[in-house]
Amino acid sequence: MNKPSGPLSAVRDSRGRQTVVDLLGETGAGLYPAGRLDADTEGLLIVTNDGDLTLRLTHPRYGVEKVYEAEIEGKPSDTAMQKLRGGVRLEDGPAGAARVRVLRSGGRTSRIEVTVHAGRKRMVRRMLQAVGHPALSLLRSRVGPLTLGNLRLGEWRHLTPAEVELLYREAEKTTAPEQGGGSAGKPKPARRGRA
Repeated sequence: MNKPSGPLSAVRDSRGRQTVVDLLGETGAGLYPAGRLDADTEGLLIVTNDGDLTLRLTHPRYGVEKVYEAEIEGKPSDTAMQKLRGGVRLEDGPAGAARVRVLRSGGRTSRIEVTVHAGRKRMVRRMLQAVGHPALSLLRSRVGPLTLGNLRLGEWRHLTPAEVELLYREAEKTTAPEQGGGSAGKPKPARRGRA
């Protein structure tokens, strides 16, 4: 799904707000988001009924990359970019980017790409705020090997079996042994659900 700004990354909301599952209509029955995007963040969101895939896409142990494009205030300095790479201290602990690169640098605004392996609530936005460049907009463009492609805002499509296999392989390839390796880090054969 190319999630628009507004809907919550949830199955339902106790306050009656729209969720990404609502956007799927009847197709969304029994599905849930694999991870989350904040309500005001747009972009690639996988919705599935496959708990094993969800774990592999969201748990830091598997290190699956999530790539964000952020329109930020100002022009980021080399120091700000180094801080993003090296890690900044947030109220819930340190957070850093695996990679950061400038896509467009301007006077009042710039566009940067931020790649992370883990995700906490509003983490990318809070990291950008911490280095003095608040995000004006944020879009997740990639999860592991999958990109938005030509999927328009608010649209969704079924993943192909080959894409699901690619996601599993990506999680197997990037499992970080020092963060839960050994037998705990080895993927187990799983019954695959819908994505």
